Amino acid sequence: MNAYVIVDSPIGRLLLRTDGVSLTGLYMDVPGRPIRGMNDWQEDPTAGPLPEAVRQLEEYFAGKRRDFDLPLHLDGTEFQQRVWRVLTEIPYGETWSYGDLAKRIGNPNASRAVGLANGRNPVSIVVPCHRVIGADGSLTGYGGGLQRKQWLLAHEGLQGRQRPLFEISVPANPGAPSPSGGSPPHAADRGSFP
Repeated sequence: MNAYVIVDSPIGRLLLRTDGVSLTGLYMDVPGRPIRGMNDWQEDPTAGPLPEAVRQLEEYFAGKRRDFDLPLHLDGTEFQQRVWRVLTEIPYGETWSYGDLAKRIGNPNASRAVGLANGRNPVSIVVPCHRVIGADGSLTGYGGGLQRKQWLLAHEGLQGRQRPLFEISVPANPGAPSPSGGSPPHAADRGSFP
């Protein structure tokens, strides 16, 4: 059974997926990037951990939660699983470089492989891949877009750490202020979710 719920957030719509027992996916609505395999999914906001996941995300975006406590089932290689476990060790409000992450998994020469595994994280935000930055402190790739990564880091109090790559000027969701004073990033259209 694959069930999902779509929720609004300050960074746009999020789709949360469950197998009925664990959270198996958290996807950001990115125009032109449809989610594969949704044909057999059912929309059911009451399935498994979805109500709790929604509650914890609301607390995170309200600034009342720093860590998530949810059952997760993440499909990936053994290497990806190691990287994703270590990602959960990055404290709220801190960043690590890809090199730091590679050292933490015991393979200091694996920065690029760590970056690829980071990019395949199926449960963004909950498994905080947005907290990984370049060795020089710059923002680097993020599946949800660099604007969302910048917003999430600013939300966690890191807006002054690196020079902004751009100003966030996308229209805001009503009632969803940005931690940096600008508008939160999100797709102006409905993106690729149903």
